[in-house]
Amino acid sequence: MEYRPGDAGSSKVATVLRVTSGNFLEMYDFFLAGVFAKNIGQTFFPTDNEYASLMLSFATFAISFFMRPLGAIFLGAYIDKIGRRQGLIVTLAIMGLGTAIVALSPGYATIGLLAPLLVLVGRLLQGFSAGVELGGVSVYLAEMATPGHKGFYVAWQSASQHIAIVMAALLGFLVRYVFDKAAVDDFWWRLPFFVGCAIIPFLFYIRRSLQETPEFAQRKEHPTTQQIMASLRANWQIILLGMLMVAMTTTAFYTITTYTPTYAKEVLKLTDTDGLIITFCVALSNFFWLPVMGALSDRVGRLPLLLLFSGLTLVTGYPVLVWLAGHTSFTNTLIALLWFSFLYGSYNGAMVVALTEVVPKVVRASGFSLAYSLATALFGGMTPIIATWLVHTLDGSTLIEAKAAPGLWLAFSGLCGFVASYLIYKRRAQTESAQTA
Repeated sequence: MEYRPGDAGSSKVATVLRVTSGNFLEMYDFFLAGVFAKNIGQTFFPTDNEYASLMLSFATFAISFFMRPLGAIFLGAYIDKIGRRQGLIVTLAIMGLGTAIVALSPGYATIGLLAPLLVLVGRLLQGFSAGVELGGVSVYLAEMATPGHKGFYVAWQSASQHIAIVMAALLGFLVRYVFDKAAVDDFWWRLPFFVGCAIIPFLFYIRRSLQETPEFAQRKEHPTTQQIMASLRANWQIILLGMLMVAMTTTAFYTITTYTPTYAKEVLKLTDTDGLIITFCVALSNFFWLPVMGALSDRVGRLPLLLLFSGLTLVTGYPVLVWLAGHTSFTNTLIALLWFSFLYGSYNGAMVVALTEVVPKVVRASGFSLAYSLATALFGGMTPIIATWLVHTLDGSTLIEAKAAPGLWLAFSGLCGFVASYLIYKRRAQTESAQTA
Protein backbone atom coordinates (compact mmCIF):
# COMPACT_ATOMS: atom_id res chain seq x y z
CA MET A 1 0.00 0.00 0.00
CA GLU A 2 1.53 3.30 -1.05
CA TYR A 3 1.83 6.03 1.54
CA ARG A 4 -0.42 9.03 0.89
CA PRO A 5 -0.36 11.75 3.58
CA GLY A 6 -3.87 12.88 2.83
CA ASP A 7 -5.51 9.48 3.25
CA ALA A 8 -8.30 9.16 5.79
CA GLY A 9 -7.15 7.48 8.92
CA SER A 10 -3.54 8.52 8.47
CA SER A 11 -3.46 10.43 11.78
CA LYS A 12 -0.50 9.73 14.01
CA VAL A 13 -2.62 8.43 16.89
CA ALA A 14 -4.48 5.95 14.69
CA THR A 15 -1.22 4.79 13.15
CA VAL A 16 0.38 4.21 16.56
CA LEU A 17 -2.63 2.14 17.65
CA ARG A 18 -2.52 0.02 14.50
CA VAL A 19 1.19 -0.65 14.53
CA THR A 20 1.39 -1.50 18.25
CA SER A 21 -1.52 -3.99 18.14
CA GLY A 22 0.82 -6.95 17.68
CA ASN A 23 2.92 -5.80 20.64
CA PHE A 24 -0.25 -5.95 22.71
CA LEU A 25 -0.96 -9.58 21.79
CA GLU A 26 2.64 -10.66 22.34
CA MET A 27 2.95 -9.20 25.83
CA TYR A 28 -0.59 -10.16 26.84
CA ASP A 29 0.17 -13.83 26.26
CA PHE A 30 3.72 -13.79 27.63
CA PHE A 31 2.57 -12.07 30.82
CA LEU A 32 -0.23 -14.58 31.33
CA ALA A 33 2.41 -17.30 31.11
CA GLY A 34 3.97 -15.76 34.22
CA VAL A 35 0.70 -15.20 36.08
CA PHE A 36 -0.40 -18.79 35.54
CA ALA A 37 3.05 -20.40 35.46
CA LYS A 38 2.16 -22.79 38.29
CA ASN A 39 -1.11 -23.82 36.58
CA ILE A 40 0.66 -24.33 33.26
CA GLY A 41 3.28 -26.45 34.98
CA GLN A 42 0.65 -28.61 36.68
CA THR A 43 -1.39 -29.00 33.48
CA PHE A 44 1.36 -29.73 30.95
CA PHE A 45 4.36 -30.76 33.10
CA PRO A 46 2.92 -32.58 36.12
CA THR A 47 5.47 -33.94 38.61
CA ASP A 48 5.45 -34.83 42.28
CA ASN A 49 7.77 -31.89 42.93
CA GLU A 50 6.18 -28.41 42.73
CA TYR A 51 9.56 -26.74 42.23
CA ALA A 52 10.38 -29.04 39.30
CA SER A 53 6.98 -28.45 37.71
CA LEU A 54 7.36 -24.68 38.04
CA MET A 55 10.89 -24.81 36.61
CA LEU A 56 9.63 -26.82 33.60
CA SER A 57 6.94 -24.22 33.01
CA PHE A 58 9.49 -21.40 33.13
CA ALA A 59 11.89 -23.43 30.97
CA THR A 60 9.25 -23.66 28.23
CA PHE A 61 8.73 -19.92 28.62
CA ALA A 62 12.48 -19.33 28.32
CA ILE A 63 13.18 -21.67 25.40
CA SER A 64 10.82 -19.74 23.12
CA PHE A 65 13.12 -16.75 23.44
CA PHE A 66 15.89 -18.66 21.71
CA MET A 67 13.76 -18.64 18.56
CA ARG A 68 13.80 -14.84 18.59
CA PRO A 69 17.25 -14.43 16.99
CA LEU A 70 16.09 -16.64 14.09
CA GLY A 71 12.96 -14.56 13.72
CA ALA A 72 15.05 -11.40 13.85
CA ILE A 73 17.33 -12.62 11.07
CA PHE A 74 14.78 -14.09 8.66
CA LEU A 75 11.69 -11.97 9.33
CA GLY A 76 13.87 -8.89 9.89
CA ALA A 77 15.48 -9.37 6.48
CA TYR A 78 11.99 -9.78 5.02
CA ILE A 79 10.87 -6.46 6.54
CA ASP A 80 14.00 -4.64 5.36
CA LYS A 81 13.50 -6.03 1.85
CA ILE A 82 9.71 -6.12 1.32
CA GLY A 83 8.48 -3.37 3.63
CA ARG A 84 7.42 -2.53 7.17
CA ARG A 85 3.68 -2.94 6.64
CA GLN A 86 3.69 -6.40 5.02
CA GLY A 87 6.24 -7.72 7.49
CA LEU A 88 4.20 -6.65 10.50
CA ILE A 89 1.12 -8.42 9.11
CA VAL A 90 3.12 -11.66 8.71
CA THR A 91 4.50 -11.46 12.26
CA LEU A 92 1.02 -10.96 13.71
CA ALA A 93 -0.29 -14.03 11.85
CA ILE A 94 2.52 -16.22 13.23
CA MET A 95 2.04 -14.82 16.73
CA GLY A 96 -1.70 -15.49 16.58
CA LEU A 97 -1.16 -19.11 15.54
CA GLY A 98 1.24 -19.71 18.42
CA THR A 99 -1.16 -18.10 20.90
CA ALA A 100 -4.05 -20.30 19.72
CA ILE A 101 -1.98 -23.49 20.06
CA VAL A 102 -1.02 -22.70 23.66
CA ALA A 103 -4.56 -21.72 24.64
CA LEU A 104 -6.32 -24.72 23.08
CA SER A 105 -3.87 -27.58 23.77
CA PRO A 106 -5.31 -30.34 26.00
CA GLY A 107 -3.40 -31.15 29.18
CA TYR A 108 -0.99 -33.98 29.94
CA ALA A 109 -3.76 -36.00 31.61
CA THR A 110 -5.68 -36.05 28.31
CA ILE A 111 -3.08 -36.58 25.57
CA GLY A 112 0.11 -37.41 27.45
CA LEU A 113 3.47 -36.29 26.05
CA LEU A 114 1.79 -34.64 23.08
CA ALA A 115 0.55 -31.89 25.44
CA PRO A 116 3.95 -30.42 26.40
CA LEU A 117 5.12 -30.85 22.79
CA LEU A 118 2.18 -28.80 21.50
CA VAL A 119 2.82 -26.09 24.07
CA LEU A 120 6.47 -26.05 23.06
CA VAL A 121 5.55 -25.66 19.37
CA GLY A 122 3.19 -22.80 20.22
CA ARG A 123 5.89 -21.06 22.27
CA LEU A 124 8.48 -21.51 19.52
CA LEU A 125 6.13 -19.91 16.97
CA GLN A 126 5.52 -17.02 19.36
CA GLY A 127 9.24 -16.61 19.89
CA PHE A 128 9.97 -16.67 16.16
CA SER A 129 7.39 -13.95 15.54
CA ALA A 130 8.37 -11.86 18.58
CA GLY A 131 11.97 -11.85 17.35
CA VAL A 132 11.09 -9.14 14.87
CA GLU A 133 7.82 -7.73 16.25
CA LEU A 134 9.50 -5.26 18.61
CA GLY A 135 12.08 -4.26 16.03
CA GLY A 136 9.55 -3.91 13.24
CA VAL A 137 7.24 -1.79 15.37
CA SER A 138 10.06 0.38 16.74
CA VAL A 139 11.46 1.04 13.27
CA TYR A 140 8.00 1.84 11.91
CA LEU A 141 7.38 4.36 14.71
CA ALA A 142 10.83 5.91 14.25
CA GLU A 143 10.25 6.37 10.53
CA MET A 144 6.78 7.91 10.90
CA ALA A 145 7.67 10.21 13.84
CA THR A 146 7.60 13.97 13.44
CA PRO A 147 11.03 15.70 13.58
CA GLY A 148 12.36 16.18 17.10
CA HIS A 149 9.85 13.77 18.66
CA LYS A 150 11.25 10.40 17.70
CA GLY A 151 11.87 9.34 21.31
CA PHE A 152 8.28 10.10 22.28
CA TYR A 153 6.80 8.14 19.37
CA VAL A 154 9.07 5.11 19.66
CA ALA A 155 8.38 4.85 23.40
CA TRP A 156 4.81 3.81 22.57
CA GLN A 157 6.18 0.48 21.34
CA SER A 158 6.98 -0.41 24.94
CA ALA A 159 4.08 1.50 26.44
CA SER A 160 1.58 -0.54 24.43
CA GLN A 161 2.85 -3.70 26.11
CA HIS A 162 1.78 -2.39 29.49
CA ILE A 163 -1.79 -1.90 28.36
CA ALA A 164 -1.70 -5.63 27.67
CA ILE A 165 -0.28 -6.30 31.15
CA VAL A 166 -3.02 -4.20 32.76
CA MET A 167 -5.69 -6.17 30.87
CA ALA A 168 -4.05 -9.51 31.65
CA ALA A 169 -3.68 -8.64 35.34
CA LEU A 170 -7.33 -7.61 35.55
CA LEU A 171 -8.47 -10.84 33.90
CA GLY A 172 -6.17 -12.86 36.15
CA PHE A 173 -7.65 -11.14 39.19
CA LEU A 174 -11.20 -11.71 37.90
CA VAL A 175 -10.61 -15.42 37.32
CA ARG A 176 -9.21 -15.92 40.82
CA TYR A 177 -12.02 -13.84 42.34
CA VAL A 178 -14.91 -15.58 40.57
CA PHE A 179 -13.70 -19.20 40.76
CA ASP A 180 -12.30 -21.16 43.67
CA LYS A 181 -8.72 -22.44 43.56
CA ALA A 182 -9.67 -25.99 42.49
CA ALA A 183 -11.72 -24.69 39.55
CA VAL A 184 -8.94 -22.33 38.46
CA ASP A 185 -6.35 -25.12 38.63
CA ASP A 186 -8.62 -27.52 36.76
CA PHE A 187 -9.69 -25.36 33.80
CA TRP A 188 -10.48 -21.69 34.35
CA TRP A 189 -6.86 -20.49 34.26
CA ARG A 190 -7.29 -20.87 30.48
CA LEU A 191 -10.02 -18.22 30.23
CA PRO A 192 -7.68 -15.20 29.75
CA PHE A 193 -5.85 -17.17 27.04
CA PHE A 194 -9.18 -17.75 25.26
CA VAL A 195 -9.80 -14.00 25.40
CA GLY A 196 -6.43 -13.49 23.68
CA CYS A 197 -7.50 -15.85 20.90
CA ALA A 198 -10.80 -14.02 20.50
CA ILE A 199 -9.16 -10.64 19.84
CA ILE A 200 -6.71 -11.94 17.21
CA PRO A 201 -9.07 -11.35 14.23
CA PHE A 202 -9.67 -7.75 15.35
CA LEU A 203 -5.94 -7.05 15.76
CA PHE A 204 -5.27 -8.55 12.34
CA TYR A 205 -8.01 -6.39 10.80
CA ILE A 206 -6.68 -3.09 12.18
CA ARG A 207 -3.07 -3.89 11.31
CA ARG A 208 -4.01 -4.63 7.69
CA SER A 209 -4.99 -0.96 7.35
CA LEU A 210 -1.42 0.18 7.99
CA GLN A 211 0.32 2.18 5.30
CA GLU A 212 3.97 1.83 4.40
CA THR A 213 6.26 4.36 6.09
CA PRO A 214 7.16 7.28 3.81
CA GLU A 215 10.88 6.78 4.43
CA PHE A 216 10.79 3.19 3.21
CA ALA A 217 8.35 3.91 0.36
CA GLN A 218 10.64 6.66 -1.01
CA ARG A 219 13.71 4.42 -1.25
CA LYS A 220 14.62 3.68 -4.83
CA GLU A 221 16.62 0.55 -4.00
CA HIS A 222 16.06 -2.17 -1.44
CA PRO A 223 18.79 -4.60 -0.36
CA THR A 224 18.66 -8.27 -1.21
CA THR A 225 18.62 -10.89 1.54
CA GLN A 226 22.31 -11.64 0.83
CA GLN A 227 23.22 -7.95 1.16
CA ILE A 228 21.32 -7.70 4.45
CA MET A 229 23.10 -10.74 5.86
CA ALA A 230 26.47 -9.33 4.77
CA SER A 231 25.69 -6.00 6.43
CA LEU A 232 24.68 -7.75 9.66
CA ARG A 233 28.02 -9.56 9.72
CA ALA A 234 29.89 -6.33 9.02
CA ASN A 235 28.11 -4.56 11.89
CA TRP A 236 28.43 -7.34 14.47
CA GLN A 237 30.08 -5.04 17.02
CA ILE A 238 27.15 -2.61 17.00
CA ILE A 239 24.71 -5.50 17.29
CA LEU A 240 26.66 -6.98 20.22
CA LEU A 241 26.76 -3.65 22.07
CA GLY A 242 23.10 -3.11 21.23
CA MET A 243 22.32 -6.51 22.76
CA LEU A 244 24.04 -5.48 26.01
CA MET A 245 22.13 -2.18 26.01
CA VAL A 246 18.87 -4.09 25.73
CA ALA A 247 19.95 -6.51 28.51
CA MET A 248 19.10 -3.89 31.13
CA THR A 249 15.67 -3.27 29.62
CA THR A 250 14.59 -6.84 29.08
CA THR A 251 15.84 -8.13 32.47
CA ALA A 252 14.10 -5.33 34.36
CA PHE A 253 10.95 -5.75 32.31
CA TYR A 254 10.52 -9.47 32.96
CA THR A 255 11.52 -9.05 36.61
CA ILE A 256 8.81 -6.48 37.38
CA THR A 257 6.08 -7.98 35.20
CA THR A 258 6.17 -11.68 34.32
CA TYR A 259 8.13 -12.81 37.40
CA THR A 260 6.43 -10.55 39.95
CA PRO A 261 3.25 -12.63 40.55
CA THR A 262 5.36 -15.75 41.19
CA TYR A 263 7.89 -13.84 43.32
CA ALA A 264 5.17 -12.24 45.42
CA LYS A 265 3.42 -15.55 46.11
CA GLU A 266 6.19 -18.16 46.24
CA VAL A 267 9.01 -16.09 47.78
CA LEU A 268 7.42 -13.24 49.72
CA LYS A 269 4.34 -15.32 50.65
CA LEU A 270 1.86 -12.67 49.60
CA THR A 271 -1.48 -13.66 48.10
CA ASP A 272 -2.25 -14.16 44.40
CA THR A 273 -4.39 -11.03 44.56
CA ASP A 274 -1.56 -8.99 46.09
CA GLY A 275 0.79 -10.04 43.28
CA LEU A 276 -1.71 -9.12 40.58
CA ILE A 277 -2.53 -5.74 42.16
CA ILE A 278 1.18 -4.91 42.41
CA THR A 279 1.73 -5.93 38.79
CA PHE A 280 -1.27 -3.84 37.73
CA CYS A 281 0.23 -0.78 39.46
CA VAL A 282 3.66 -1.46 37.97
CA ALA A 283 2.16 -1.65 34.48
CA LEU A 284 0.43 1.72 34.95
CA SER A 285 3.70 3.18 36.23
CA ASN A 286 5.59 1.82 33.22
CA PHE A 287 2.94 3.19 30.88
CA PHE A 288 3.47 6.66 32.39
CA TRP A 289 7.28 6.75 32.51
CA LEU A 290 8.00 5.33 29.05
CA PRO A 291 6.60 8.17 26.88
CA VAL A 292 7.61 10.81 29.43
CA MET A 293 11.24 9.71 29.39
CA GLY A 294 11.15 9.12 25.63
CA ALA A 295 10.12 12.75 25.23
CA LEU A 296 12.78 13.86 27.73
CA SER A 297 15.43 12.03 25.71
CA ASP A 298 14.40 14.15 22.72
CA ARG A 299 15.41 17.21 24.74
CA VAL A 300 18.46 16.18 26.76
CA GLY A 301 19.81 13.36 24.60
CA ARG A 302 19.75 9.57 24.94
CA LEU A 303 23.11 8.92 26.62
CA PRO A 304 22.60 10.87 29.90
CA LEU A 305 19.41 8.93 30.65
CA LEU A 306 20.95 5.61 29.66
CA LEU A 307 23.95 6.08 31.96
CA LEU A 308 21.98 7.49 34.89
CA PHE A 309 19.29 4.85 35.10
CA SER A 310 21.40 1.81 34.26
CA GLY A 311 23.83 3.02 36.96
CA LEU A 312 21.01 3.34 39.50
CA THR A 313 19.86 -0.17 38.65
CA LEU A 314 23.38 -1.48 39.23
CA VAL A 315 23.72 0.06 42.69
CA THR A 316 20.15 -0.41 43.99
CA GLY A 317 19.00 -3.72 42.45
CA TYR A 318 20.16 -5.98 45.30
CA PRO A 319 19.92 -3.56 48.29
CA VAL A 320 16.27 -2.74 47.57
CA LEU A 321 15.32 -6.41 47.62
CA VAL A 322 17.38 -6.99 50.78
CA TRP A 323 15.34 -4.24 52.41
CA LEU A 324 12.14 -5.81 51.11
CA ALA A 325 13.13 -9.27 52.37
CA GLY A 326 13.57 -7.86 55.88
CA HIS A 327 10.41 -5.74 55.80
CA THR A 328 8.01 -7.77 53.69
CA SER A 329 4.51 -6.40 53.28
CA PHE A 330 2.16 -5.55 50.46
CA THR A 331 2.98 -1.83 50.75
CA ASN A 332 6.74 -2.31 50.82
CA THR A 333 6.62 -4.72 47.88
CA LEU A 334 4.66 -2.16 45.91
CA ILE A 335 7.20 0.57 46.78
CA ALA A 336 10.14 -1.61 45.71
CA LEU A 337 8.54 -2.64 42.43
CA LEU A 338 7.50 0.94 41.62
CA TRP A 339 11.13 2.00 42.12
CA PHE A 340 12.27 -0.63 39.65
CA SER A 341 9.46 0.47 37.33
CA PHE A 342 10.81 4.03 37.43
CA LEU A 343 14.31 2.81 36.56
CA TYR A 344 13.06 0.53 33.78
CA GLY A 345 10.71 3.09 32.21
CA SER A 346 13.29 5.87 32.35
CA TYR A 347 16.03 3.75 30.78
CA ASN A 348 13.85 2.08 28.19
CA GLY A 349 12.21 5.34 27.13
CA ALA A 350 15.62 6.42 25.82
CA MET A 351 17.07 3.02 24.91
CA VAL A 352 14.63 1.83 22.25
CA VAL A 353 14.86 4.97 20.15
CA ALA A 354 18.64 5.03 20.66
CA LEU A 355 18.90 1.56 19.19
CA THR A 356 16.98 2.58 16.06
CA GLU A 357 19.48 5.41 15.60
CA VAL A 358 22.76 3.53 16.06
CA VAL A 359 21.88 0.59 13.78
CA PRO A 360 22.67 1.29 10.07
CA LYS A 361 19.61 2.28 8.04
CA VAL A 362 19.89 -0.50 5.46
CA VAL A 363 19.49 -3.19 8.16
CA ARG A 364 17.50 -1.14 10.65
CA ALA A 365 14.73 -3.70 11.21
CA SER A 366 16.89 -6.83 11.12
CA GLY A 367 19.82 -5.29 13.05
CA PHE A 368 17.58 -3.82 15.76
CA SER A 369 15.60 -7.05 16.02
CA LEU A 370 18.71 -9.23 16.22
CA ALA A 371 20.23 -7.14 19.02
CA TYR A 372 16.91 -7.05 20.89
CA SER A 373 16.11 -10.73 20.44
CA LEU A 374 19.58 -11.89 21.52
CA ALA A 375 19.24 -9.83 24.71
CA THR A 376 15.74 -11.15 25.33
CA ALA A 377 16.87 -14.75 24.82
CA LEU A 378 19.98 -14.52 27.01
CA PHE A 379 18.66 -12.14 29.66
CA GLY A 380 14.93 -11.37 29.67
CA GLY A 381 13.52 -14.78 28.77
CA MET A 382 15.87 -16.42 31.26
CA THR A 383 14.94 -14.04 34.08
CA PRO A 384 12.06 -16.05 35.66
CA ILE A 385 14.00 -19.31 35.61
CA ILE A 386 17.27 -17.72 36.80
CA ALA A 387 15.49 -15.81 39.57
CA THR A 388 13.66 -18.97 40.69
CA TRP A 389 16.93 -20.94 40.63
CA LEU A 390 18.82 -18.27 42.59
CA VAL A 391 16.21 -18.14 45.34
CA HIS A 392 16.09 -21.94 45.59
CA THR A 393 19.86 -22.46 45.45
CA LEU A 394 20.81 -19.71 47.91
CA ASP A 395 18.17 -20.66 50.46
CA GLY A 396 20.07 -20.99 53.75
CA SER A 397 23.09 -19.00 52.60
CA THR A 398 24.72 -16.79 55.21
CA LEU A 399 26.34 -14.47 52.65
CA ILE A 400 23.45 -13.74 50.28
CA GLU A 401 19.85 -13.05 51.23
CA ALA A 402 18.04 -15.68 49.14
CA LYS A 403 14.82 -13.68 48.87
CA ALA A 404 16.83 -10.77 47.42
CA ALA A 405 18.89 -12.91 45.03
CA PRO A 406 16.93 -11.82 41.90
CA GLY A 407 18.35 -8.35 42.60
CA LEU A 408 21.83 -9.64 41.75
CA TRP A 409 20.67 -10.61 38.26
CA LEU A 410 18.96 -7.23 37.90
CA ALA A 411 22.11 -5.37 39.03
CA PHE A 412 24.23 -7.32 36.53
CA SER A 413 21.91 -6.21 33.72
CA GLY A 414 22.37 -2.61 34.88
CA LEU A 415 26.13 -3.03 34.55
CA CYS A 416 25.70 -4.38 31.01
CA GLY A 417 23.50 -1.44 30.05
CA PHE A 418 25.88 1.14 31.52
CA VAL A 419 29.02 -0.20 29.84
CA ALA A 420 27.34 -0.85 26.48
CA SER A 421 25.68 2.58 26.34
CA TYR A 422 28.99 4.32 27.01
CA LEU A 423 30.89 2.24 24.44
CA ILE A 424 28.30 2.44 21.65
CA TYR A 425 28.07 6.23 21.87
CA LYS A 426 31.85 6.55 22.12
CA ARG A 427 32.12 4.45 18.97
CA ARG A 428 29.47 6.55 17.24
CA ALA A 429 31.25 9.79 18.12
CA GLN A 430 34.55 8.43 16.77
CA THR A 431 32.85 7.36 13.52
CA GLU A 432 31.20 10.77 13.06
CA SER A 433 34.50 12.52 13.81
CA ALA A 434 36.33 10.42 11.23
CA GLN A 435 33.67 11.14 8.60
CA THR A 436 33.93 14.91 9.10
CA ALA A 437 37.75 14.96 9.22
